Amino acid sequence: MEDVQELLIATRNAGKVAEFARILSDLPLRLRGLAELGVEGEAEETGATFDENATLKAEFYAARAGVPTLADDSGLEVEALGGAPGVLSARYAGPNATDGQRVARLLRELEGVGDDERRARFVCVIALVFPRTGESELFRGVCRGHIVREPRGAGGFGYDPVFVPEGHTQTFGELPHEIKNRVSHRARAAAEAARFLRGRFPRDA
Repeated sequence: MEDVQELLIATRNAGKVAEFARILSDLPLRLRGLAELGVEGEAEETGATFDENATLKAEFYAARAGVPTLADDSGLEVEALGGAPGVLSARYAGPNATDGQRVARLLRELEGVGDDERRARFVCVIALVFPRTGESELFRGVCRGHIVREPRGAGGFGYDPVFVPEGHTQTFGELPHEIKNRVSHRARAAAEAARFLRGRFPRDA
C-alpha cells in the first residue's frame, strides 16, 4: 500500500482548490496545488465524457508531480439544451471566455424557455491516480436543480450564480459555503473520495 503524504489537487482554478481544501480538510494528507509543486503544462481535455477527462487530467499531472493526484471534470447539463454545455462547460463561450461570458451565453440560449423547462444538473467526476502503483479510482457526484433568469449572488464561480439546487431557493452564488459544501456535485464526489482516502489512510495509522 502506497504511503501517501502529499495529495495534489490538479487545478489552477483557485475556487476549486479552496473548495476541495475545505471538503478534505480532515484528511491526514498535505494538500498541494499545481503551482505549489511547480507542475507545468496543461492536460488536454480530449475525452467525450467527464470520466475520461478527469482521468486524463489526473494521469497527466500525477506523472509530472510524482505524487497521488486528484483531478476533477465537471459541468452543467441543461435539459432544455439537450444536455449542453456538458463537457464543454468551461469552453462554452470560447477558450478564453470569462465566467460572466459563459453565463451570458447560457442565458441567451434559454431565452423563451419556461420556468418548468429550465431543469439542469451539475455533474462532477473525480479521478484519483497513484503514480507509483498505477492504481486509479473514480468518484461521481450529481446535484439537480434549475437555471434562473439572471445571475444572483457573488459567491462561487462558473455557473453558480444562475443555478438553484433542489430544495433551496438561493443560487450557489448566494448560498453559504457550509450549505454548498453539503449539496454541490463537487462536494458529493469529494465526499466519496474522502471516504475512500479515510479508509485507506486513517488519521491514527
